[in-house]
Amino acid sequence: MQSTIPTIIRKRFCGPPNSGNGGYVCGLLANAMAEPCQVTLHAPPPLDTELQIIRDSDGARLLQGDTLLGSARPYQLELTPPAAISLADAEAARPRFSGYEEHGLPGCFVCGTNRCEHDGLLLHTGPVTGRDSTVACPWTPDSTLDAGDGTVAPEFIWAALDCPGYFAVREHAGTALLGRFAAHIERPIRVGEQLVVAGWAIAHDGRKHQAGTALYDAAGQPVGWAEATWISLQKQAA
Repeated sequence: MQSTIPTIIRKRFCGPPNSGNGGYVCGLLANAMAEPCQVTLHAPPPLDTELQIIRDSDGARLLQGDTLLGSARPYQLELTPPAAISLADAEAARPRFSGYEEHGLPGCFVCGTNRCEHDGLLLHTGPVTGRDSTVACPWTPDSTLDAGDGTVAPEFIWAALDCPGYFAVREHAGTALLGRFAAHIERPIRVGEQLVVAGWAIAHDGRKHQAGTALYDAAGQPVGWAEATWISLQKQAA
């Protein structure tokens, strides 16, 4: 049976200035799937525009009229997060965030440097001392992310697991776009909970760059993790 979910991506949830943040958009499709899935982004989803999510036996699709913007299919994520990064190490890493020097998307909902508290997530993940190709920062989700029951809405967890992966591969990838994304939420995350978000490089293959991300609670337990494929806009030098 097919169902249609009217959807609007508000301007607050942008990645590029005129389209939705990739992780957030993937989270909306994952909500419609209601089962483990992998999302592929096909075209930039516009902001403040009426869109449709179509859910059927094959998966879910995000559409603007007849234009396919994203699609989701059932998928079992096989990723084991590495050992947790301490809050102290994450706090020390944050000032080293490369986006402070140059940021291609300073208005991004997740990692933008032009956003403020209670507007963007402010996930400014910097290199972690002693952990190769790994970035991290602290994160405390605020009340604007509440699903209505004191927990963080899943689409915001998917968003938080997005950009840190890019900054883990940025040195190799250059300017890149999110291509495919799969995430797992181990347990509900409470608004106001102290977390550490981390990203690490997994592999590089030409213009494709694979990254992992994870959220860890105060006890160092992973509470959500994801795997992403980033696509460089142009081939990078070896």
